Amino acid sequence: MATIIADHVSVDFPLYHGSARSLKRAVFAAASGGRIGKDAHRRVVVQGLRDVSFQLGPGDRLGLVGRNGAGKTTLLRTLAGIYEPVRGAVRVEGSLNALLDPNLGMNPELTGRENIALRGLYAGLNRAAIRRMEEDVREFAELDEFIDLPLRTYSSGMVVRLGFALATAIHPEVLLMDEWFLAGDANFMDKARGRLETLVRGADILVLSSHLHDVVAEWCSRVIWLEQGRVMQDGAPDAVLAHYLSLTEAARRARVGGRSEPAAKLAE
Repeated sequence: MATIIADHVSVDFPLYHGSARSLKRAVFAAASGGRIGKDAHRRVVVQGLRDVSFQLGPGDRLGLVGRNGAGKTTLLRTLAGIYEPVRGAVRVEGSLNALLDPNLGMNPELTGRENIALRGLYAGLNRAAIRRMEEDVREFAELDEFIDLPLRTYSSGMVVRLGFALATAIHPEVLLMDEWFLAGDANFMDKARGRLETLVRGADILVLSSHLHDVVAEWCSRVIWLEQGRVMQDGAPDAVLAHYLSLTEAARRARVGGRSEPAAKLAE
């Protein structure tokens, strides 16, 4: 049975090998949110996640909201096993697919066909299934003769189409998705949205990070609002989104203060 358990998860990022100036900037920026600390080895660290806990089972659709730097992508990468908690633990049961980066797992020196085969082998597919996957990806990504050329010869749009097609070709039980999968040129997204919605419907568990609050409200049955690496609110989408949006709007108005909005944006 598909399951995700995050038990008091904390993730720290040590500040290594920075110049004095860049280290000073990093410390100043993080200290404003109280996220600078020290680990057991007395190293200065930025606290990416702080004491995050939740549990998901079959049928759960979790949306992650928060400002840039709130910890949404860090949490997705921790659930995917890319980052390891310094405290607490993560347990994921079931086949997992992480849609986090358009270039994830692709080798620019290999051809499109070879990258497709590698992805299939990693997923444990047999030769017949890999051939079917190859045809599906080639057709969707519109690679034509480029399928037998190295990825480094592809345009940026072709790389994105191939990455999207590869990432959505295998249907997992647990789907982790960052918002880049909802971006792209209009023509491509018209074609991609149906494929993506099929993938989302087929997953037992979805965890989605996005600033597109209408998508979160439509696709998710639960929302966690993160701020400075901590859980601020966890509950029904309507309630959490309303609270989050009202406070962020209030904060924006406070920043603008007595200035005109265009002037405030220039000042930022």
